[in-house]
Formats: sequence, structure tokens, C-alpha cells
Amino acid sequence: MIIGYTSGVFDLFHIGHVRVLKNARAMCDRLIVGVSTDELVRATKNKSPVIPFNERLEVVSSIKYVDVATAQTTGEKLDAWQHYKFNYMFVGDDWHQSAKWEELEARFKELEVKIIYFPYTQTTSSTLINKTLADLRK
Repeated sequence: MIIGYTSGVFDLFHIGHVRVLKNARAMCDRLIVGVSTDELVRATKNKSPVIPFNERLEVVSSIKYVDVATAQTTGEKLDAWQHYKFNYMFVGDDWHQSAKWEELEARFKELEVKIIYFPYTQTTSSTLINKTLADLRK
């Protein structure tokens, strides 16, 4: 059985999120999705999500491509692997060849985990939606 894992904030759920989950599920038998807690988002992104964690978790849980949605309380991907022992990790290609992900690729290679990068949705993102809404409110 191939187990896949991806994670994210999944705030202001949009087509980019759907595509990542759909493509990830097509490549594995079981897809586990870590949804960042509000505390983790504040600590790592220095901002608060628009949608509260419990609601974001419920949205992700309801997606037919997702087998398990769980709280992501730390940004350390190896912690998730220790718990779920996934074979593939899916991530947006905006992280490809970044120092952080090159290091993670090397560490995961030792564990026989393959990192698969999906195209980042250029036209729609939670950041872009938030900016558009802020501009409309001016």
C-alpha cells in the first residue's frame, strides 16, 4: 500500500487546494493530510488564518480524495513521517530547490520517501484572495 502525505493551512479553500489533493490521491492508495493549527500558522507565518482550524479541518476531511485529515502542530515533516510512515510526500513546486526542501529531500531519500512537487496554482491562492479582499475594502 502506497501512503501519501501532504500538509498545508488550507485557508480560504480554493481550486489549487482541490488540485493538490486530487493529484496526490491519484498517486497513492491512502492520502493523509496535515492541516496546520492556528497556533502553527501564527508561529510560522506571523499571521492568523481567516478560517478557524476546526472548520478548515472539517472542510479538508470532507474532500473525497482525503482518507485522513489530521492536525499539523509542528512544521517538522519528519515528525509526520514518524507517525504515518508515508511513502510519498506531496508539496507545491514553489518550494522546489529551496534550501529547506533540498535538505528534506536528502533526509527523506534515506527513508525511501519520495517528494513529489505539484505545480503551484498561479491564478488563485489564499494570499491572493486575502489581498483582493483587502483591496476591495479600501
